[in-house]
Amino acid sequence: MNRADIVETISDATGLTRAEVSAVFEGSLKLIEQELARGGTVELRRFGTFKVVKRAPRRAVNPRTGTPVKVPGRVVPTFKPSPKLRAAVKNAVQ
Repeated sequence: MNRADIVETISDATGLTRAEVSAVFEGSLKLIEQELARGGTVELRRFGTFKVVKRAPRRAVNPRTGTPVKVPGRVVPTFKPSPKLRAAVKNAVQ
């Protein structure tokens, strides 16, 4: 399922136009992006939590040459699903 599929499904379910649903969906994604860019956390109850995590610098090995490489620290967005979402996925997949 992609962005267009989500917009179409919500539009069909709510009776709103695709343009209206698309504007709300894009606005929601933009708000999440802005909050994460500020280093904040976005919690969607019964779905999960988006947050920013700082990765420490580390040493790695180039698999082709075997030489050690320094990997700098970085900041990455993460998502932690809620227990309800985990259970729904687990029950649907089994």
